[in-house]
Amino acid sequence: MIEAKGLTKQYEDKKKGPFRAADNISFTARKGQVFGLLGRNGAGKTTTLRMLSTILMPTEGTAVLNGFDILENAADVRRSIGFHTSDTKLYDRLTGREALEFYGRLQGMTEADVRARVQELAAEFKLVEFIDNRIAKLSGGQKQRISLARVVVHRPPILILDEPTVGLDIMAAREVMLFVQRSRASGHCVVLSTHIMAEVEKLCDEVAIIEKGRVIESGTLGAIKERHKENEIEEVFFKLVGEGVQ
Repeated sequence: MIEAKGLTKQYEDKKKGPFRAADNISFTARKGQVFGLLGRNGAGKTTTLRMLSTILMPTEGTAVLNGFDILENAADVRRSIGFHTSDTKLYDRLTGREALEFYGRLQGMTEADVRARVQELAAEFKLVEFIDNRIAKLSGGQKQRISLARVVVHRPPILILDEPTVGLDIMAAREVMLFVQRSRASGHCVVLSTHIMAEVEKLCDEVAIIEKGRVIESGTLGAIKERHKENEIEEVFFKLVGEGVQ
């Protein structure tokens, strides 16, 4: 479902000169799989996901998502993905239903399809009791459910989740993790960016560890642990990037 091929993003720093936020990132993620991008803040995870989702144009390399090249078929790529970040904003003055309908229309869905899909999502994400309340009046957990439903309103085969649990309380974070598990079970290809080791252990089938814009290790969790003779991915991570990582 996703094949990243040498994705590179270079910027110019007036004082330090050129630097690469992402440097030759390559990996393959499959249907019915959660692929994790594990790295500390600033390692290059978000830059990579923004290139995959066509928000950023790569300096070098490319990627193919659902059969569409990010350079040649950007609109088709965007129709194939659902993108979520920890700071995704919703319009406070809309109701939950209006927000979901709005995003459905942005994806080109017909009015009839939008209404039917929102009803499905209301049941799946347990929104019925508050879906017609204005978003400004919803709790953090309720907003999170609306935000997650927004990601799949157009039934995308690929989900890209960038640090989706950062800043959430324990209950809202659990909603995200359950969503990821359901998505994998339903056959989605999920790319999950995180620096939280417990999420990697619980959710990811394969992982790429990123440090200073480069992939320094990748594979299944079992294979990575075996190569480094460790029982936990956290120990592998610190072995690779150093104990002083923040």
